[in-house]
Amino acid sequence: MEYRRLGKSGIQVSALSFGAWVTFGKQVDVELATDMMKSAYDAGVNFFDNAEIYGHGVAEEVMGEALKKLGWRRDSYLVSSKVMFGSIRKPKPTQEGLSRKHIVEACHQAMERLGVDYLDLYFCHRPDPNVPMEEVVRSMTDLIQQGKVFYWGTSEWSAQQLMEAYGIARQYNLIPPTMEQPQYNMFHRDRFEVEYARLYDVIGLGTTIWSPLSSGVLTGKYRDGIPADSRMNLPGYEWLKELHESEEGQSQVARAVELNKIADEMGVKMVHLALAWCLKNPNVSTVITGASKLEQVEENIKALDVLPQLTDDVMEKIEGVLDNKPEPLEFQL
Repeated sequence: MEYRRLGKSGIQVSALSFGAWVTFGKQVDVELATDMMKSAYDAGVNFFDNAEIYGHGVAEEVMGEALKKLGWRRDSYLVSSKVMFGSIRKPKPTQEGLSRKHIVEACHQAMERLGVDYLDLYFCHRPDPNVPMEEVVRSMTDLIQQGKVFYWGTSEWSAQQLMEAYGIARQYNLIPPTMEQPQYNMFHRDRFEVEYARLYDVIGLGTTIWSPLSSGVLTGKYRDGIPADSRMNLPGYEWLKELHESEEGQSQVARAVELNKIADEMGVKMVHLALAWCLKNPNVSTVITGASKLEQVEENIKALDVLPQLTDDVMEKIEGVLDNKPEPLEFQL
């Protein structure tokens, strides 16, 4: 396993990490979750990602039961949660958002569900336009000073919002966000590669990227339609199915077929190529992978073996198929 610093912080995260976004509590029970987390941990994975909204708290409960069964030393792994959307299906106003009340109470609830005394990483799942930025930064700073959180970050915040949070932290001697959790994959590049470009150096932003396989499209499994066991058939993911069936979605499926030809030429699997492509970017601290089967965890780890094969020539071939490389910000009107 390769380990990378989380931005300019001192903590090191495994290049590949494990997330419970879709599967825990829906397709994965405690026994299988335990087996998958053990497989990842044994391969060197040290970061396990979660959120209050995942399964409306069930994902954290499942992960907590698995951690209890596994009995790992607490100083050997990182666990996270994210706050914003609440953990119940129809939250009341005080049970969602980024108010001080919800940030603090959601942290306590996540620790209880996960069975831990602190969260290593705690993310604001999305920005909250109804809460002053200073309230958010102060709330996160207080949690860190109380020892309940070690590092706080954001997910899908704009560069402007990140800089606002950073500026407030520096102005009032508070703690700025350490990391951002954005979507990043072969089909979704602009924010990561252009909008955040200066933040990696200016504020030392770390990244824990999600959806590296573009919701499974980059595995190649959708070339012949939607498989019966796809998350697109799960209740609540109708939006994903609509996106897949759109013109852009079908274009991505076609490009995935062409990318698979490159993988075949290299003698590797498409899933490994897609994960390694993300890891090729030095601004990626860790790639969050998901799984609903034990063998998927084992397969994902093999992407590390493909990373050295991504030479300039191979990357050029990939760019030729993608045809979506963002232009640097200075060249945009």
